[in-house]
Amino acid sequence: MKYLETPSGRVPLPAFFPDATYAAVRAADFGAVEDAGLYGCEMNSYHLMTKPGAKLVKALGGLHGFSGYGGVILTDSGGFQLYSLIRENPEYGEIREKEIIFRPDRGREKLSFTPEKCIQAQFQYGSDVMMALDMCTHPEDPPEVQRRSVELTVAWSRRCRAEFDKLAAQRKDGRRPLLFGIVQGGSDPELRMECGRRLEEIGFDGYGFGGWPLGANGELRPDVLKMAADAMPDGKIKYAMGLGKPEEIVKCVQMGYSLFDCVIPTREARHQRLYVFAEGCESREGVRRPDGRFYRFHYAMDDKHARDPRPVDENCDCALCRRHSRAYLHHLFRVNDPSAMRLATAHNLRFYGRLMELLRDE
Repeated sequence: MKYLETPSGRVPLPAFFPDATYAAVRAADFGAVEDAGLYGCEMNSYHLMTKPGAKLVKALGGLHGFSGYGGVILTDSGGFQLYSLIRENPEYGEIREKEIIFRPDRGREKLSFTPEKCIQAQFQYGSDVMMALDMCTHPEDPPEVQRRSVELTVAWSRRCRAEFDKLAAQRKDGRRPLLFGIVQGGSDPELRMECGRRLEEIGFDGYGFGGWPLGANGELRPDVLKMAADAMPDGKIKYAMGLGKPEEIVKCVQMGYSLFDCVIPTREARHQRLYVFAEGCESREGVRRPDGRFYRFHYAMDDKHARDPRPVDENCDCALCRRHSRAYLHHLFRVNDPSAMRLATAHNLRFYGRLMELLRDE
């Protein structure tokens, strides 16, 4: 079995990190993450910079001390959020050669976000896994935009590496975090390979998929994910950032990815959709079905569950399935009790934990 070695512990691979955007898992606590058999969480650098601020987090013991979470913490660079806002409305700022200029109120106030500040913030957070700053693109963007993305991503990654090495050398506790680079290049396989090769020359502990994994029709672009994975050096962690649905994770593992994060399991739980393995599919062979149909949704608010004494999944050992019936969960959602989302989230997290266990080599 392969592992990701971090200052906060060893993570068996493949691994899924639920999103804890503001250092909190929506409708759950970190105990639910641990009980689910998940070893880490992904937290959002940009949002934490706005609320409560990197300096406050550092003063309270970093993200581990601030949140009380003892597992592995991965923080993104913040670049994707800035890119998304600027792409949506150019009044939010612009991407320059040496920095990203961001205007949070679309007015006179402006913030300069540089590769150095990106790394400095993640050191203030005390992150176990840090991401280098990149320039994100959409697969449908024109070639000149993709080329600029690669050039800026490589240049910024080099500056991130230098700042990371400087700050890591200053640490007195001997806890060396990991730094991942991000492979850009859109839907151009040669550009992806070039970006991966140039990032490998700089040297990183792992590499993440850069860009948007969906096409114009909103469907997953497995070809783009595959060319990015092929551009990452073998023997290093390959991280499919922002993915995914259970069937997407299975496909990506086959491409060589071994680390994932996404809001999907917690978001689906809040919308009364719970994951259940299809009959006969809770096995290593079952989850690799070519059609990807190894699970189904349990819709908690369906009327047929109102008098059903069975657990949501008789083979699941989460807090919901061990103690409560489908009827009880239906009732909790119907009366809008907060524990409904908490129990449903614990279940979906455990589904992802079980899926990871099935995808690991013995």
